[in-house]
Amino acid sequence: MDFQPTEDQKALREGIRSFLEGQVPNERFPDLEKSKGFDRDLWTELAEMGVFALRLPENEGGIGLGYSDAVLVFEELGRRLVPGPIVWSHLAAGLIDGAATGETVVGGIDLLRDERAEQSDPILLEHLDSLDVLLALRPDGVYEIDPRSVEATEVEVPLDPMTPIHRALSLPEGKKIGDSEVAARLRLEGAALVSGIQLGLAEGALELANAYAKERQQFGRVIGGFQAVKHMLAEMFVKQEAARAGSYNAGATLDAPEVADVQRAVSSAKITAGESAIRNARTGIQVHGGMGFTWEVMAHYYLKRAWVCENAFGNQDEHAEKIALIIEALD
Repeated sequence: MDFQPTEDQKALREGIRSFLEGQVPNERFPDLEKSKGFDRDLWTELAEMGVFALRLPENEGGIGLGYSDAVLVFEELGRRLVPGPIVWSHLAAGLIDGAATGETVVGGIDLLRDERAEQSDPILLEHLDSLDVLLALRPDGVYEIDPRSVEATEVEVPLDPMTPIHRALSLPEGKKIGDSEVAARLRLEGAALVSGIQLGLAEGALELANAYAKERQQFGRVIGGFQAVKHMLAEMFVKQEAARAGSYNAGATLDAPEVADVQRAVSSAKITAGESAIRNARTGIQVHGGMGFTWEVMAHYYLKRAWVCENAFGNQDEHAEKIALIIEALD
């Protein structure tokens, strides 16, 4: 299996990167924070770029690309810290009218818990005020819920300032729009796409730290010249490339499920990319020194978003358990 992007995929990635660097520059983040991480104009532009309709067949108004292409796009979305329920709206294309075109903003909650989860765990909903539709993945299927029917309290200080959270004690039943197989498929696809975002977070944290190390001076020389800082940056690069191998493998395996176990590939990607995103974000803060702990520096956004993504569509512990069960079944 060849993980090297094709020329068309490179062009796709460069196009998305150029667009995002122009539309989501660092200077825009204070405004995005004030708008609680959602900007309708940016959302419409993302839809026009094909982010949500990427894998929808052409005869249904989509672009007709594969999972490998989607992972590359979500890598760039993670690299630029693009906020909003982008994964859920992408997954909803073809299920919910208007999701592919950006007219309908779709969020969701994953209720396909593993055996260790407590049913009394809080129900946390992201971007609730911005949603037109809320999807719930339950063991028996996918349910469409009207967000306005949900009784929830906004968390005053969310972990990520651009990922607002509401806490609900319960959810309405909603309308069933898919069976248990659809729910399981969406969760698997969601985990693969989030691994792409986590790869982008690992890349973005490294780029930020590397740029700072080249300009910040101590004792008459840039700190990037010190061996200890070089080692930290080198370790960040290794983590980044490990995440790349995992997330690209997940996308390629979803496109060609006959070559390997899809669940194992996706779970491996979620573990590797998740660990890399968190580690690189932490190390990036360390490279920035005392300034790294302030909100004036972008570094904190990467760590907070990495923590948010860690719990999306299964955390590292859950996916490690899935891999263990797969290996055990082979013995």
